[in-house]
Amino acid sequence: MTAVNELTARALLLDMDGTLVNSDAVVERVWRRWAARHGLDGDEVLRVAHGRQGHASMALLLPDRPLAENLAENRAMLAEETADMDGVVPVPGAPGFLASLAGLPHALVTSADIPLSTGRMAAAGLPLPAVRVTAENVSASKPDPEGFLKGAAELGFDPADCVVFEDSGAGIAAGRAAGMRVVGIGSRAGAHEPTVWVDDLTRVRVTPTADGAIRLVFG
Repeated sequence: MTAVNELTARALLLDMDGTLVNSDAVVERVWRRWAARHGLDGDEVLRVAHGRQGHASMALLLPDRPLAENLAENRAMLAEETADMDGVVPVPGAPGFLASLAGLPHALVTSADIPLSTGRMAAAGLPLPAVRVTAENVSASKPDPEGFLKGAAELGFDPADCVVFEDSGAGIAAGRAAGMRVVGIGSRAGAHEPTVWVDDLTRVRVTPTADGAIRLVFG
C-alpha cells in the first residue's frame, strides 16, 4: 500500500472490471481467442485490452484495420462476453464497500456497455449504482477522460472534488487526465502511479463527514 492513508472527496467514480468485479477469467478467454484468430501474442493483447473499450484495443493492436471492422468485431465480442459469466466474482471487499456508499454520491464509469455491466454486476452479486456512465455514453475510450468527466457532471461535482477507483493503466491515466485523484486497486494498478494503491477493497473504509464529504481511510 502507498504512503497516503487518507483522502477526502465529494463523490466517487468507480470502474467496474478489476475494481469491483473480477472478470479476468472471461476477459482472458475471450481475448486469447481473439488473439489466436489474428495471429497475435495473447499476453501482449491482454496487456493492451484491460481498461479500454474493445474497439480501442483493436485499433492499437491492428492499426491498419478499418474502424468499421473493429466496431463490428467489438459488437460480437461484447455479446460473447455478456453470454459468459463463468468465474465472474466480486473483488474482495466490494460488497461491503458498495454498501458503505449507500446514500453517498458515487457513479459507475465503465468501458463495458449496459448489457455487459448489468450482467457482470449481477453475476458478482453487487448492486448497480444509480448513476452509470457506460460505453454507450462516451465518444472516446479510456485513457480519454470523457467518461470520468461525464460521471462528475452527472453527479454535480467538480473533477477536483472526485476520487476515481481504477485497476488499469488506461483507467488511471483517464482519471489523472480528468484532474482527479485515483485509488489504484489490485496488482495491475501499482505500476501506474495512482494517488493511493491498495491490493483490494478490504483495505478501504468509507465514512461520511459532518459537512457531507466522504472520508476514505486506507490500511
